[in-house]
Amino acid sequence: MACSTSAKHMARKESDGPQLPMAALLALAMAGFITILTEALPAGLLPQMSADLGVSPSAIGQLVTVYAIGSLVAAIPLTAATQHFRRKPLLLCAIAGFAIVNMLTAVTESLAIMLLARFFAGVSAGLLWAMIAGYAARMVTDQLKGRAITIAMIGTPLALSLGIPAGTLIGSAIGWRSTFAAMTILTLALIVWIWRAVPDYPGATISGRASIRGTLAIGGIKPILMVTFLFVLAHNILYTYIAPLVVPAGLTRKLDFVLLAFGLAAIAGIAGVGYLIGRWLRGLILTSIMVFAGAALMLGIGGTVQEVFWLAIGVWGLAFGGAATLFQTAAASLSGQASDVAQSMIVTVWNLAIAGGGIVGGLLLEHSGIKWLPWAVLAVLLIAYTIALLAKNSRLQPAA
Repeated sequence: MACSTSAKHMARKESDGPQLPMAALLALAMAGFITILTEALPAGLLPQMSADLGVSPSAIGQLVTVYAIGSLVAAIPLTAATQHFRRKPLLLCAIAGFAIVNMLTAVTESLAIMLLARFFAGVSAGLLWAMIAGYAARMVTDQLKGRAITIAMIGTPLALSLGIPAGTLIGSAIGWRSTFAAMTILTLALIVWIWRAVPDYPGATISGRASIRGTLAIGGIKPILMVTFLFVLAHNILYTYIAPLVVPAGLTRKLDFVLLAFGLAAIAGIAGVGYLIGRWLRGLILTSIMVFAGAALMLGIGGTVQEVFWLAIGVWGLAFGGAATLFQTAAASLSGQASDVAQSMIVTVWNLAIAGGGIVGGLLLEHSGIKWLPWAVLAVLLIAYTIALLAKNSRLQPAA
């Protein structure tokens, strides 16, 4: 009887504590899912789109390029300029951009119109990614911010590991135009979900608005931006050239399974980060860098051995899965009221790193061969670890 009473008391005490607004956070996660899916779907549907529009595959590939450029050029200035806007209407406008773009993609016969629409989709993505982490953090108490951001960011690994392969399969079955039309319907449903489930917040007052220069001057922001850039650069040196990377291990025909394994490991990584982030943010950043470095070392030493390659892919995915959450949570913790501007900087350096990874990896592949990619990644990660280790900040330490 005493045990039963104690259990009821504990349950009541737990229920009285701060709760995560799951419906609202999952709506933000779905927004991230649609953002990634909209960005990458043309790559998966490239053969069908190329044949139907009568253009080269490389021309279709530019649909992804202009999207990234839109995010890159718009994230910081647009976020800074819209700080005074109410948050929910701004969020809904950013998401509505995806509905418009995906519908235009589904119906237009003009590649030029499609490219222009994709650029503005990238603009919407830059604004949306700058808002998600800060929005999630604003809905909860300080001790739940890390978990809230983790849930809001779960859409990214889900889109990469499950959404893109599923979208490609659906596109093959019903046609690429129908797939983009379905994306529009999904986005409209998300708009209704956010309208009903996500709370609204006022924008910043004139005195409370954060400047770009002022945000950069906040202690710890520059190191976290540098670490973010180097970590994502290292990831994209490998991930952009994953197809030639699997060749020495004899896994050319199993590339889809390699990507699936990476995605599933990434989901496990983000789950682990979500559980530990409230107590060990800085330690998790350092650990993720070193775990990724371990994967690069395995690829460098034994990348031709299938068992070692599979292990390295799993370790790499585990390290990368929670990276976005870690860096965005660190930026939010350090920047305070300037969170949205800081997040836009994370978005910008992330996209720069994606482009840089393609360039650096391509140069290494052309002039040195695939075997040098893991060693270049290892060098980049050791620099990132050094910066993170030296950049101590009390706001990234667990509460006493």
